[in-house]
Order: sequence, then C-alpha cells, then structure tokens
Amino acid sequence: MTHAQPGSFWTRYVFSRDHKVIGLQYYFTAMFMAVVGGLLALMIRLQVAWPTHDWSWLEKAMPDALAGGVMKPEFYLALVTMHGTLMVFFVISLALVSGFGNYILPLQIGARDMAFPFLNALSYWVIVPASLLMLASFAVTGGAPAAGWTAYPPLSAVKDAVPGSMAGQTLWILGMALFIASFTMGGLNYVTTVLNLRAPGLSMSRLPMTTVTLFISSVIGLLAFPPLTAAAVMLLFDREAGTSFFLPGGLVFANRVLSHDGGSPLLWQHLFWFLGHPEVYVLILPALGIAFDVLAPMVRRPAFGYRLSVISLWAIAALSMVVWGHHMYVSGMHPLLGEVFAIGTLAITVPFTVVIVNLLATLWGGRWRFDTPLLFVLGLLSFVGTGGLGGLFLGNALSDMYLHATYFVVGHFHFMIGWVTLFGVFAGTYYWFPKMFGRALHEGLGKLHFWLTFPSVYVIFLTMHFVGFTGMMRHIYDPEQYDFLKRMQGWNALISVAAFVLFAAQLLFLVNFFWSLKRGRVVSDPNPWKANTLEWTVPNAPPHGNWPGEVPEVHRGPYEYGPGDEHRPQSMPAAPVVPAS
Repeated sequence: MTHAQPGSFWTRYVFSRDHKVIGLQYYFTAMFMAVVGGLLALMIRLQVAWPTHDWSWLEKAMPDALAGGVMKPEFYLALVTMHGTLMVFFVISLALVSGFGNYILPLQIGARDMAFPFLNALSYWVIVPASLLMLASFAVTGGAPAAGWTAYPPLSAVKDAVPGSMAGQTLWILGMALFIASFTMGGLNYVTTVLNLRAPGLSMSRLPMTTVTLFISSVIGLLAFPPLTAAAVMLLFDREAGTSFFLPGGLVFANRVLSHDGGSPLLWQHLFWFLGHPEVYVLILPALGIAFDVLAPMVRRPAFGYRLSVISLWAIAALSMVVWGHHMYVSGMHPLLGEVFAIGTLAITVPFTVVIVNLLATLWGGRWRFDTPLLFVLGLLSFVGTGGLGGLFLGNALSDMYLHATYFVVGHFHFMIGWVTLFGVFAGTYYWFPKMFGRALHEGLGKLHFWLTFPSVYVIFLTMHFVGFTGMMRHIYDPEQYDFLKRMQGWNALISVAAFVLFAAQLLFLVNFFWSLKRGRVVSDPNPWKANTLEWTVPNAPPHGNWPGEVPEVHRGPYEYGPGDEHRPQSMPAAPVVPAS
C-alpha cells in the first residue's frame, strides 16, 4: 500500500507513516531504554557483589533509595522488576521485532510500505506513552513496582504488599496494556503485509528467513498476547475495584485481613506464562532469521536445509503454545501434568536443534569473510548451544525443582532471551546499516565491540549457572546473610566487574553507531555484501516508496550462490533452457 509522500518535517520524521521511519523510531526508542535497563543492571550488581558497602556518592542522586549510602531492599526489588520488564518488552521486542520488522520486512518482500500505514504509525505512538508510564513509575509515591517482571500476585495485586505495589504497580499494568496493544497492531500489520503485498513471483516458499521468522512470531503473538491483556485488566480490577480474580481469602497485609475471597494467584501465573513462554520464541526466532540472512552472503553458500528449517520453525511455534507450565513446576501442580509439560518442553528441542544444525551446516565448506556481522552470528550460535544446554535442566520437572529459584535460571534466561536476541540485533545492525543510512559502521570498533562483549557474557552468565548450583537465590538482596553463600562473594564480585566491562562495550557500540551516522564511510554500492534478497535492490537510505521504478519480479529463492563469488539475486531471471540439438 502506498500513501502520499510527506511534505513537512513533522509528517516526514515524527508522525510519519513510512515504515522505514517508524522502524527507526522503534530502534532508537529501544536504544534509549537499553541504556536505562543497563544502568539498572549495574546497580543490581553493585548490591549483590558488595551488599554492605557505603555508596554515599550515589545517595546524592537517589536519597530515598540509598538512605545512609545503603540500598533499601524494596528499591533493589524494584531494580530487578524494572530491569527485566524494560529489557524484555521495551528493548529486545522493540529493536528486534518492531524495529527491524518495520524497516526490513517490506523491503524483503517487495512492498512499498506496510499494508496499514496509519495503524503502523499508531502502533509506535502507543509505545511512547507505554514507555513513559514505565519510567514514570520511579517517580511516584512508593517507587517503581517490586513484584518482579512477572508481577505475581499477591505482591502485584495488594497495594499494601510492598512500597512498589502502590502507584508504581498501577503504572506498570497500564504500560504493559499499551505495549500489548501496540504489539498486536504490529502483528496484524506484518501478517497482512506478508500475505497480500509480496512482489510478483515471491511465493511463500521463497521468503527470506528474517521475513519467515517475523511472520511466525507475529502469528504466535496474536495468539498468545490476548490472555495477558485480559489478565492485566483483571489484575487492575483486583487492585482498584475490590474483585478477587487472583486473591484468595484469608490474606493478611499491614495487620489487617483482606476482604478478598475466592481468587487464585496461580490463575495469573497460567495467563502470564501462556504469553511468557511463546514470547521467548517471538524474540528468538527473528534473531535466528537474521542469522540465516547474514550467514549466506558472509560464507557465500546457500542456507542449508531451507525448507526443513521453515517446517521446524512452524513446529517450534506450535509447541511453544503448549509448554508454558514448565515455568510452574514448583507451584504444586500434579506430577502427571508436570510430566506432560516436560515432554512437550523436551520435544521442542528437536525442531530447534534442526534449525541450529542447519545454520551450522551452512558454515561448512563456505568462504568465510570475518566481518563484524558474521562474528555476532557465530556468537549467537555459541550462546544458543550454551543456553540450550541449561534449558534441558529446567525443562525437566525433577531438576527444575532444585534450580527454579536460583541464579541458574538467571544465567539461562540471559543467554537465551537476552544475548541470543541481542546478538541478532547487533548482527542485523552491522549488516543492514549501509542499507539504512548509506554509510558503514567502523569495522575496527565493531570487532572491538564483539571481542569485549562475547567473553564478558560468558564470564557473567556461565558463572551464574555455577553460582546457582550452590543454591544462591535469584532475588536475594544480601547474599552475606547466609553462611553457605559467603564463599560465593568472590564469584559475585567477578560477575559484577564483568558486567561493567559489558556495559562499557555497549557504550562503544553507541559511539560507533552515532559517529558512523555522520562520519562513517560512504557506501555507494546498493549491495555491498553481494546478497540476494530484495532489500539490496533498493538505493541505500531508500526513498519514499522504496523503489524509484517498478518493484522487481522474483525468479528464485533467497540464498542461491554459484561457483566462485557468483551470487544470484532473487530478481535475476533463471537462465533459459537451451534444447539439445
């Protein structure tokens, strides 16, 4: 669908309906929220590694949270809650799915814009107040929510539970409701665009893997997000209208018995994780799609097992909808039900392994060019292997019961939904930056960014696995309270030092990004990577409508390479068959 070219600054760059501008708006919003989320993580690590240290110099900036130079327990829980919320929903989701999805998907399928440009713009401008509500929770009475990023009742449902359960929790619920509305609008747009606006000749079996995974993620999101929307409304009613959806009778808070009766906190857990686990694949699958799109031109080989990978991705999507209960093994569920969820969880490793093996097979025998995008894809594959191994322990009910509330889960979660996805974002950024802006990111700074980030991630999150084996609790405020954890403080200090190195590496990425916007090497070649997909047929920094002339016709698959350095773009007609004489 096309719309009139905007004329003023406001309609071109602020309230734009151009999918490329909207994609960049999402990306830059995610970038800002990542800085906030990263700073929250550093404060968490200061407290865990040095819980009794006097942080008087920080008290000047946050006098209520660090009265006397010591962090308050409720503020620590607020940090944990908001770090998880911002990074999962307002960084990874916005950058990977909304950012790259908006910018790249129409270009890859030969569309001049999204199917519903106005709805697309509206989806971003719903995210803006959602983000502001989340950040505003730090400034209200009681501070930011402290019920965890999963917002389990009764802490999230009773205003007297903890200080963060007051206005801060209400803002969290409203912010999440707006986020879900925005994501739903985006998902509807993606599905409609892919089904209806593909270029001539571009069948569903010829789609690039980034588009395939974004399409599948949108389908998952459209099925999984509505239950959490309903749950958020029900939770708001429990807080403000006296209903009892999630609150049982007999609860005592602030020396008074609550009047609620008949609710179930486990109902919230079911509704949350019915979204929460599919959300893992909503984020991981696009990262794997980017990995396919980057690998093929970087190693000059076709993506191995394309059709089998697509089938496996759909199998992952289907299974992801029926395994949410493995997050609830310790909730008292019947062992037979736990076994059902365990079987489904382990079954999902089969198609997931097929996808990863196909990515690895793509590398085999290729002519590798060790540019920064390839480095981040290789790091992504490494994290999938390490994080996936930890997932086998957590998918089994017996081992999960010991590890569930420990730092083992924190390490696994950050490998899979944290750094697998973020390395997908980085790989996509270094790969598509010339197309988006007509300049290249600095290669030396990019490789330094990788070599500072990759080992730091392992030092932090692999160490967390071993700390978790010792029984260290994942929401613990002061590990030195327990004699058996005191011997782990050296490891906690190591994790915290590595966390500061990791954060510094991301600041280096930001410097490279914004420096390259103005001073980076100009890229005049519209296809510097010699890739095959349609986004490389438009000019760099594409104009309104993307293609100045006709949209190219597609004649072949997205990953065809010939002898030597020959690449075969999707728009290149197949060679005519010459009949034998």
